[in-house]
Amino acid sequence: MTAKIIAPGPQTTLQGGSRVGYRHQGVPWAGAADPVSLSIANRLVGNPADTLAIETTFGGLRLSFDAPAAIGMAGAVADAALDEQPVSFHETVHVRAGQTLTILPPSAGLRSYVAIAGGWTGADILGSKSTYMPASLGGFEGRSLRAGDVLGWRQAARVIELVSTPKDLRPSMQLSWTLRATLSAEHAWLKEESQRRLFSQSFTIARDSSRMGVRLEGAPLNFSVEKALPSAPVFPGILQCPPSGAPILLLADGQTTGGYPRICHVIRADRHLMGQLRPGDRLRLLLRSEDSARRDYERKDALLNTWLDASLLF
Repeated sequence: MTAKIIAPGPQTTLQGGSRVGYRHQGVPWAGAADPVSLSIANRLVGNPADTLAIETTFGGLRLSFDAPAAIGMAGAVADAALDEQPVSFHETVHVRAGQTLTILPPSAGLRSYVAIAGGWTGADILGSKSTYMPASLGGFEGRSLRAGDVLGWRQAARVIELVSTPKDLRPSMQLSWTLRATLSAEHAWLKEESQRRLFSQSFTIARDSSRMGVRLEGAPLNFSVEKALPSAPVFPGILQCPPSGAPILLLADGQTTGGYPRICHVIRADRHLMGQLRPGDRLRLLLRSEDSARRDYERKDALLNTWLDASLLF
């Protein structure tokens, strides 16, 4: 059972669960940029939450199936069709042999996910099949998909029933975002004015953003402390600030250590939304205490787990 990539769009990879337990050896987590949407797509076809799925950026994906299948689509919602027949995100979709799925660019959000009952096949490296392109790990030959690539999938163990994502669990895609964040290790190095500006100004998502990190454009942030920072641990959600004053928000493929000051970090409850920030979007950061961040996560975790099993993913 295979599906052939006719058109991959700007960037399409195979992503599932993160590569956990190797950051001390310099291996990033990788995995889905929006793990909650990955979980939803998999739930629609009866897969475990971290099963490998297609992650497409800015849409543009076309793939044809040589066998019947059940698929689920989530993330940045876009117009989609099987041949000429429209199909919906957030619903189980049954595909006939010979049909072609087309996903157009979304009007908001950046990344969409296509899960298939049984799961796409990929190279399992260091405990994960997710693609980490800088080191050519996992997925399909460790790279983004190209026209002509042929993907396999495993046979589902049972007949897949038609389900749909509950309305209150469908992430809202926007052009203007607010992400909650707590202070990080070198926040006090910022000048007082910049400390205030970090949580008061609206940033723009820069064009030179990727799965490694999102650069934020706005009034530059300035430091009162100017000294070299020894390379220190970082992880997805950390906001680093280089001497230019334009902060960089680390995403799923972000490095494991860095030498720029760490000025805040996005709370765990909101981290999955970082994968949907697209160039030109606006972003405000909302300051939260560590206690409130913990409560925010517990509330979102409880909500998601009324239908998903996503606790280990976001």
